[in-house]
Amino acid sequence: MSNFQNLNTYKTPKGFRGRSVFTVQLWWIVQATFFKWSPQIMYGWRRFLLRAFGAKIGKGVIIRPSAQITYPWKIIIGDYSWIGDEVVLYALGEIEIGINTVISQRSYICTGSHYYNTENFDIYSGRIVIGNKCWLATDVYVAPNVTIGDFTVVGARSSVFKDLPSNVVCKGNPAKSFKNRS
Repeated sequence: MSNFQNLNTYKTPKGFRGRSVFTVQLWWIVQATFFKWSPQIMYGWRRFLLRAFGAKIGKGVIIRPSAQITYPWKIIIGDYSWIGDEVVLYALGEIEIGINTVISQRSYICTGSHYYNTENFDIYSGRIVIGNKCWLATDVYVAPNVTIGDFTVVGARSSVFKDLPSNVVCKGNPAKSFKNRS
């Protein structure tokens, strides 16, 4: 028998979530109720809730009520950015989103995973940075430890596993640059 993935030995590292178990549970309750049930137009209310849990949210940010944020204290979103319907900000690590950036519906920004070749199935996280004036179209996946440069567009249903440069249009799985944006 292999020594891969013996899940009864798994342990989440101490402090991995960045807040107490109580705070994590309280956020999940608040997100499932006050955040998710808020009317579409109550963007200020959702910004307030996220800030109350430690997120750094710029002015004029639009976050849809169906967005899911794992740990808001690991989120930075710049002024006037948009987070669309059913976007997942899986913030096991830090996520930084620049100003005037759009993360379109059903995109998945994933800062964490597991080491598949360890018996303990150890978890890890990596920071994701999405630059200023970017657009991630529908259903884009971004992997841990990725930086997307300023002014970059990522086409619908693309998967981003490596850094993308500034001022390009990218698409595919894995996403690759195919032309300049300007």
